[in-house]
Amino acid sequence: MINTQDQEELFKLIAEYLSADIRCLAIGGTAMMFSGYKNATKDIDLVFESEKARLTFIKAIEQLGYKEKSLIEAYDDKRRRHKGKPTMFSRGDERFDLFVKNVFGFELDVKNTAFTQRHDFIGKRELIIKVLPKEYLLLLKAITGREKDEEDMETIISIGKDIDWQLIVDEAIKQKSKNGWLLLDLEETMQRLRKKAFIKKQYFDAIYKAQKEIAKKKH
Repeated sequence: MINTQDQEELFKLIAEYLSADIRCLAIGGTAMMFSGYKNATKDIDLVFESEKARLTFIKAIEQLGYKEKSLIEAYDDKRRRHKGKPTMFSRGDERFDLFVKNVFGFELDVKNTAFTQRHDFIGKRELIIKVLPKEYLLLLKAITGREKDEEDMETIISIGKDIDWQLIVDEAIKQKSKNGWLLLDLEETMQRLRKKAFIKKQYFDAIYKAQKEIAKKKH
């Protein structure tokens, strides 16, 4: 596990080892820590704007003792086969999950001006980390399907009560063609979250309608 202070110090240290400036997005537990939803995480999840940027980051953390690790322990077979899977590096019980441009097919734009929270870590080079809004964090946790993801989603919902479910559903529908199981996973997760939060029927209806449209196209 790594706590908030340790995470900040680690990013500052990585900036000292970078050979070029890098921009990326924080998702998962990393973003939750930046946003104050939790104070420790095992997984440091980042999305880079290019493979070149990810490789630059990897070279830096390898100098700090991180080594590539198999995805078997963290993700199921469906996700391990997906083109949008991460590269994973670990050191002790700390782990980096490093994505490029998308998370299992869900595309993310590092340059998106809607992602307004930004953290700059200055060393030999600059590491700029933007943080996704809570709606995207919820959606991506439904997609990644890792251990404790649903627990994290409940935490976000309990603290950030003004969740824009319309945004979540709209984003999932917009990108449904890039991930065949996105809507199914989101719907199943939302059904379970109903025990913790009020989610209007209209959002489920929108998902079902989109699923029917997909089924029609297949036939």
